[in-house]
Amino acid sequence: MTNNKTIFFILGILQIILGFFMIFPIMAQIIYNEFNSTFVNSAIITIISGSLFCLSNLDQDKKINLQQAFLLTSLSWISVAIFGSFPFFLSDMNFSFTDSFFESMSGITTTGSTIIENLQNMPKGLLLWRAILQWLGGIGIVLMAITLMPLMKIGGMQLFKIDSSDSSEKILPKSREIALRIFLIYLFLTILCLISYFFSGMNMFDSITHSMTTIATGGFSNYNESIGFFKNPLIEVISIIFIIAGSIPFIAYLKYISGNKKIFFDDIQIKGLFKICVVATMIMLIYLVSNNDESFLNNLRISTFNVVSILSGTGYVTSNFDLWGEFSLVFFLILMFIGGCAGSTACGIKIFRIQILWIFIKNQIKKIIYPRGIFPTTYNSQKINEKFMSSIISFIFLYFLIFFIISILLSLTGLNFITSISGAATAISNVGPGLGEIIGPNGSFKDIPIFSKWVLSIGMLLGRLEIFALLVLFFPNFWKN
Repeated sequence: MTNNKTIFFILGILQIILGFFMIFPIMAQIIYNEFNSTFVNSAIITIISGSLFCLSNLDQDKKINLQQAFLLTSLSWISVAIFGSFPFFLSDMNFSFTDSFFESMSGITTTGSTIIENLQNMPKGLLLWRAILQWLGGIGIVLMAITLMPLMKIGGMQLFKIDSSDSSEKILPKSREIALRIFLIYLFLTILCLISYFFSGMNMFDSITHSMTTIATGGFSNYNESIGFFKNPLIEVISIIFIIAGSIPFIAYLKYISGNKKIFFDDIQIKGLFKICVVATMIMLIYLVSNNDESFLNNLRISTFNVVSILSGTGYVTSNFDLWGEFSLVFFLILMFIGGCAGSTACGIKIFRIQILWIFIKNQIKKIIYPRGIFPTTYNSQKINEKFMSSIISFIFLYFLIFFIISILLSLTGLNFITSISGAATAISNVGPGLGEIIGPNGSFKDIPIFSKWVLSIGMLLGRLEIFALLVLFFPNFWKN
């Protein structure tokens, strides 16, 4: 029971932290003369609940095993999503609990899908809260990726262990110093992004909210037109820079600070990110140049922005790419699946898995051509064994299987083909806007059926937790091991 008490104690701490973050929307309410009891009540409920969790589990021993690590991971995100939904549900905007939970889950998983149709008319407190949820979700997934995920050996994440210890009994205290450094880097990048946005033309409130959702690669904006609202090329360039900054493994920043000045040029995953960005941008640039009358530089900026935004899972848009033709829809759907780097705030399958799968396929072809040849699979100078390779392949297979299941479930509620397919992709890849008239760049998820919203919420959670971290909890044999 001590292990379970440790889990509930940590959940209480997370709730208390979440409750104290509600102070910032309260300040925004006061500044913009919009004060009401929404966030005060939400903060009181959240902090009291967290305090009760902590007080009733004070005799925990601060140790958890691997099973509890999986349980803690899933319960943490679910708990924060539930309590994060209270400000929406208790507001004067008449949100149902389903819509409130959907918006909160979309925020904390940095998905960016929204049920809000008129963002310009939303209270400043709620707009700030959406940004805070994404900011917390961004740092949360980074810390989880460098501490818990490698130990869980989910889909090849063990490749990113930060030390040689393999003990699962000391998961919590193991990486505190590194976690603190990562948080400070995350905060520094957010402030730098905020300053850059402000001096490029955004007002202070927009700078604050957009800096948080940019670094988190979340994509929540204060306007229906997203970044396109500003019609400012400099803001778009700044967005591109900081979205990429959020899509790079945060461990790379630590290594750079520690003296490895070539890390951004030597790391295979980072090089892969830039290669995909360049190639995808060139493809989209050629397509746009052939199909519109914009200048070359405008097409280059539009192509780069939308490719980086969709690939990273941010979901910012500058124009309605639904109007660009069928090719752009298929192309962006593919980019949704790829995602950014492991250990970053980005989502999707992750570039390292795509790279390792490609290496595996090339080796299989070589074995057919040279049956007696020996072709070891290596990645970033690390040898990849068959067990590791099978975890990568099984993850990708399960990723697409769940994508098809979600698509089928959405179609059963009456949604059309493009809405069902893109809705499933945007959920499990944590991207944000889907495709088509309903949930496309200029649409919202408000009018889709209630059942579909819950399916998508589960899809967001599965995608953010790398699928296995949640699914494994439902297998009895896992708990017997």
